[in-house]
Amino acid sequence: MANPNYSEHALCAPELFATMNGSFGSIGTLLFPPVHIIFDNQGASPVQISTDGGVTTWRTFPAGEALVLDMRGNHGLAANFAFHAGTVFSGRGASGVFSISYTYARGTYS
Repeated sequence: MANPNYSEHALCAPELFATMNGSFGSIGTLLFPPVHIIFDNQGASPVQISTDGGVTTWRTFPAGEALVLDMRGNHGLAANFAFHAGTVFSGRGASGVFSISYTYARGTYS
C-alpha cells in the first residue's frame, strides 16, 4: 500500500455501527485507512472493542464516551500510520449502539 497523501481532500466513509446485545458482534469493516476516526459509545453501558473478534479487548468505552484519533499525528517515518483497510471492529456491551465514523484521504491506496 502506498502512503496516503494527507494534503489531498478528505472523504467521509460510511458510518459503522451496531446495537450491543451482550455478545461480541461485528461493528463493521474499514473500507479505507482512516485519517480521523471517531469511536462513539452511544449507550448507557460500557462497551468492549476488539479487532480480533473478541479474543483481546483493545479498549473498554464507558457509557456515553467518545474517542477521536487523528492518525496524522504520527508522520515522518510512519507517514502511513493508520488502521488498515479491512480491519474489522467487534464490540460487546449490554445494550445501546456503538458507532465508528472516519474520514480518509483521497488516493489510489485502498
